[in-house]
Amino acid sequence: MSDLAFFDTNVLVYADDAATPVKREKAITLFRDHLRCGTAVLSLQVLQEYFSAATRKLKLGPEMAQRKVEILARARVVRLDVTDVIAAIELHRLTQVSFWDALIVHAARLAGAAVLYSEDLQAGSAPSGVRVVNPFSK
Repeated sequence: MSDLAFFDTNVLVYADDAATPVKREKAITLFRDHLRCGTAVLSLQVLQEYFSAATRKLKLGPEMAQRKVEILARARVVRLDVTDVIAAIELHRLTQVSFWDALIVHAARLAGAAVLYSEDLQAGSAPSGVRVVNPFSK
């Protein structure tokens, strides 16, 4: 079984959100540990969404947000192509998760991740064989 862990954007945004110190510490520790072990996985979509959320929601300057993206990109980064978009559309149609979440799930599956850390997806579910875990639930 794979030890790879895919990180959804929301977890990474919490790592920089001073307004949520408990979630911030948990997100920092979780990502740092997986990054050190070489088991952290993201997608280009996650990096793009992170930059957008960091500059819009967290009010980070673009230079700082870019630096954070460069750090996050030290993880394994999944790059999707047209066939992956079609597969995500199919997953969306079959499971009723949003298209954007279906892209995340598909990228996690494509990477061979055993777990997908997300606050947005239903914890405990296993769409496409990837177990969803909310790292902030008790």
